[in-house]
Amino acid sequence: MKVLVINCGSSSLKYQVLEMEDSSLLAKGLVERIGIEGSVLKHEKPGMDKFVLETPMENHKDAIGHVLAALTDGNHGVLKSMDEIGAVGHRVVHAGEKYASSVLITDAVIAALEECTDLAPLHNPPNLLGIRACQELMPDTPMVGVFDTAFHQTMPAEAYTYAIPYEYYEKYRVRRYGFHGTSHKYVAERAAAMLGKKKEEVSVVTCHLGNGASVAAVKNGVCIDTSMGLTPLEGLVMGTRCGDIDPAIIFYLAEKEGLDMKGVNNVLNKKSGVLGISGVSSDFRDIEEAANGGNKRAALALEVFAHKVKFYIGAYLAELNGADAIVFTAGLGENSISMRESICAEMENLGIKLDREKNKVRGKETVISAEDSKIKLLLIPTNEELMIARDTAEIVAAL
Repeated sequence: MKVLVINCGSSSLKYQVLEMEDSSLLAKGLVERIGIEGSVLKHEKPGMDKFVLETPMENHKDAIGHVLAALTDGNHGVLKSMDEIGAVGHRVVHAGEKYASSVLITDAVIAALEECTDLAPLHNPPNLLGIRACQELMPDTPMVGVFDTAFHQTMPAEAYTYAIPYEYYEKYRVRRYGFHGTSHKYVAERAAAMLGKKKEEVSVVTCHLGNGASVAAVKNGVCIDTSMGLTPLEGLVMGTRCGDIDPAIIFYLAEKEGLDMKGVNNVLNKKSGVLGISGVSSDFRDIEEAANGGNKRAALALEVFAHKVKFYIGAYLAELNGADAIVFTAGLGENSISMRESICAEMENLGIKLDREKNKVRGKETVISAEDSKIKLLLIPTNEELMIARDTAEIVAAL
């Protein structure tokens, strides 16, 4: 079965086509500036030069139409017709408490996702636009929703309940949800395979470290806690998000700066994190370069980030009562040798010992811990698209 994976943003669309018999990638691409002047599609077929199409795309339906045309093109396409696609897997950010696993998309599922729009106003609307566009252009092809929040639905109540009046949970479902679930699930399963065990036999701390970042505690294959909360703002310091702060800061800043709630929200989501500390960039590569050049605020930003990751690793090792492995993944986790070293420094008494030579690697699935480290340190490149495709194929095969 061939599966098309769609990941829609507000003005962008990422896609992949995978052959599920051998999990091979047939094509992938990115559409940017949907509904904005300068719309462009960048399509890649393994072994060929990138195909670039610059043409107006007013909406997601236009964008997906151009994607389908690229996939069936006689030169750079990989399909004779869209009939070869057995299913479409859609990444959806927020499913609230509705779904604890991926599901076949029906009218009832769409209605449930619309109810979650208040919880993810920036993400769910474009996700839904992508679903509707695919349904219109491919009406006979089954669609599957794969949710960022689903993997974390196994958290116990003591992990997801906030200490605010319980009526807000009952009325508005205010609770911890967690995100990056597809990535955490994928690398947790790969970690078990690397250890030669079943996923139900291992406990791991998974660290998805990028511009958006989160840590999860996975016990016997299921998530028991994660750092992101009601929204992706809670938890680690990130590119532009503040992560954990004293809630009173919100009111203090509002009064001192004359900001309304929208203004404070903008500061915490878009002007904070390592950008706010460093004043340099939200891109860790730029910050590392600045720090190496002697920029003290850039160095501080990196130290604050590493400190917070270490904080969560320690907390989750306590919750798990120890772990078999700690996993590093996503852009920073996979590629920053110095950040992994900073995070793992001075943790020997917890059974964590990094091998500095093994750690000199980027983007490769490997063990980076010392031989005498009680807890394995693993570098595992994430593959959310493959995880989405697998879930999609499994659900459709059971129809």
